[in-house]
Amino acid sequence: MSGEKVQLWRRLAAAAAFVSPARAPARAFYNFQRPVTPIAHDVLFIHDLFLVIIAVLFTCGLGALLYSTIAHSRRRNPHPATFSQPVGRKQWLWVSVPFATLLIIDYVVLGIPALHSILALADTSNAQMTVKVTAHQWHWQYQYPVYGIGFSSNLSTPQAQIADRAPKDKHFLLEVDHPLVLPTHEKIRLILASTDVIHAFWVPSFGIKQDVVPGYLRETWVDIDKPGTYRGQCAELCGVGHAFMPIVVVAKSPADFRQWVSQEQSREAAVRATATETLTQAQLMARGQAVYLKNCAACHQANGMGLTGAFPPIATGHPFNASPQMLAALKSLGFYANGLIAEGPVAKHIRIVLHGIPGTPMPSWSSLSAVDVAAVITFERNAFGNHTGEVIEPAQVVAAESAH
Repeated sequence: MSGEKVQLWRRLAAAAAFVSPARAPARAFYNFQRPVTPIAHDVLFIHDLFLVIIAVLFTCGLGALLYSTIAHSRRRNPHPATFSQPVGRKQWLWVSVPFATLLIIDYVVLGIPALHSILALADTSNAQMTVKVTAHQWHWQYQYPVYGIGFSSNLSTPQAQIADRAPKDKHFLLEVDHPLVLPTHEKIRLILASTDVIHAFWVPSFGIKQDVVPGYLRETWVDIDKPGTYRGQCAELCGVGHAFMPIVVVAKSPADFRQWVSQEQSREAAVRATATETLTQAQLMARGQAVYLKNCAACHQANGMGLTGAFPPIATGHPFNASPQMLAALKSLGFYANGLIAEGPVAKHIRIVLHGIPGTPMPSWSSLSAVDVAAVITFERNAFGNHTGEVIEPAQVVAAESAH
């Protein structure tokens, strides 16, 4: 689409300010969020242009109705007309004008910009960076292959707010512990994958909502024009924790982004170094509790009681009613014997956390560091009524990963 045509349509759409507050820098709560990518700008432009067209058509239609009501009233025209169809070239012309007008509006005025946006959204070529986004029940995992870094992003809203024991802030259920960080003024290709069910990656300010389908790689792209924090959510109903997997993107200038990459690489190097350390049970329990609440409590619950039929309890001695297939999968790994759900073999416990259990809702948590895996397993085997006294060290997790 030529630049002259874009400018023409933008001038026409400027009139939308009279029917919508959309042009204000801070958009109203009932309207679009402020666009910060080319696709989002196109979507907003088409939206505002559509409002202008609707306003014009409504005004013309209402005007014609009022005119006809007044001009053709019984008082002015006591004898009703006798024609039942257009007669003559002039009447046929007036009948054809609305039809032709709607065709032009549909296929030219709105169709060309919409087609341009669809084609632009599908064009992920010439990207300056690629980020892989993996959806899990219920968190997001982000990987930067070119920089060799990656992390999970989990809901960080305090449990007290979720349980209505504390006042909710303005970003209730929209805060995460580790946001996706992207540079501004660079085309970034996002490769999307799911490990379990259908999710949807939706950030309104980016103008994108891409379904994430298990077994397929989907892709989209963004080119953010302003630094800031942009929030979104999974927009596909994906289970009981659907409301607990927000998306937070922090856009930084290229220089600040490079500094963040350096810090993240240093952080991950420090985490890998701790995998060779020996930690005390107290250290592992404290860290494991934090990891459990952040990653596991959405399914197994903060009190370890789980959900009947779906997620087994971590707490010891509690019955778990589920399908025969799920119970068989658990028992085959040495778990859920006499109700001791977390007291199966240590090696298989590590395997479950790292690789999940096929055929059940238990996902892979390979995105966690060896220290976090060791900590959460130590916590589970020594909390909620479990008293194994066992301490799982990070080196055991590293050995299990190497052996798989």
